[in-house]
Amino acid sequence: MTILTGKAEARRRLQPDGHGVLRKIWEHRADYAYVLPAIAVMLIVIAYPIYYTIELSFFNTPPGLQLRDKIFIGLDNYTAILTSPVFWTVTSNTLIWTFGSTLISFVLGFACALALHRDFVGRGILRAILIIPWVISAVAASYIWKWIYHSDFGIIGAVLVGLGLADRPPNFIDSVSTVLPSLIVVNIWREFPFAMIMMMAGLQTVPDQLLRAAKVDGANAWQRFWHVTFPHLRNVSTVTILLLAVANFNSFIIPWIMTGGGPSNASHIWITHIYELAFGRQRWGVASAYSVLLFLILMSFGYFYVRALSGNERKDGSA
Repeated sequence: MTILTGKAEARRRLQPDGHGVLRKIWEHRADYAYVLPAIAVMLIVIAYPIYYTIELSFFNTPPGLQLRDKIFIGLDNYTAILTSPVFWTVTSNTLIWTFGSTLISFVLGFACALALHRDFVGRGILRAILIIPWVISAVAASYIWKWIYHSDFGIIGAVLVGLGLADRPPNFIDSVSTVLPSLIVVNIWREFPFAMIMMMAGLQTVPDQLLRAAKVDGANAWQRFWHVTFPHLRNVSTVTILLLAVANFNSFIIPWIMTGGGPSNASHIWITHIYELAFGRQRWGVASAYSVLLFLILMSFGYFYVRALSGNERKDGSA
């Protein structure tokens, strides 16, 4: 009896106190044995590259020098980045690209979701047509839009000249002043169907009883939307905006394929600039420092995303 009591006391002491993460891990410790192989793979393909990138950001890696002979320089790469005029140009382009694409994609997708939420003839066909830009390969879409924007053979320029609206085809992606807006248009065309699908799913959760009750009370269409529909879509709207922002901040295919960052860095965003530094100029240390900064920014987006999901879970649990 004493031996059994001693074993129970030992087990009780080994169990962590409180109701936090450690206690949950301890209670489900046997379950983690099933995911250990996956955790090991994640450590190899995710954790180690992150560690090596952080380490490499403190070294100078000249193009003619092998990585094993890299030179430790401390925080010089970060100082060089923050004092470089190219950094501020690329950062400005990234902010314009991210906020412009995210905001307009969300608003356009929300508007399409509201329109398709009503019953009308051909709604299913129209819904399928609007989803096409999202399911098309980004690489294929980039090359198609690059041809559409072409200053000599592009269809837009040909139509404008044919209608007499322009004397010559405009330079959409060959001009410093128009290249970034032109790329944002392509990105919006590809992303708004995602926002539309998310908001259509959210609209299914709005209680019809509340909408009918508001209509009986004399509320017009705008008042029903603002006081009934939109509050129920607040959480899904937050998640959608965060997902769009993360995707746009880390977007690579469209700007790189269509312009390669040109002309004169006018369409370079962070991810394309990092790629050029690493694989074009072989400046691995500076590119790694950029990557660390980008990682921290994306982690902040991830924090708000997890908070938004946690808020949804608490709301569902309380309901």
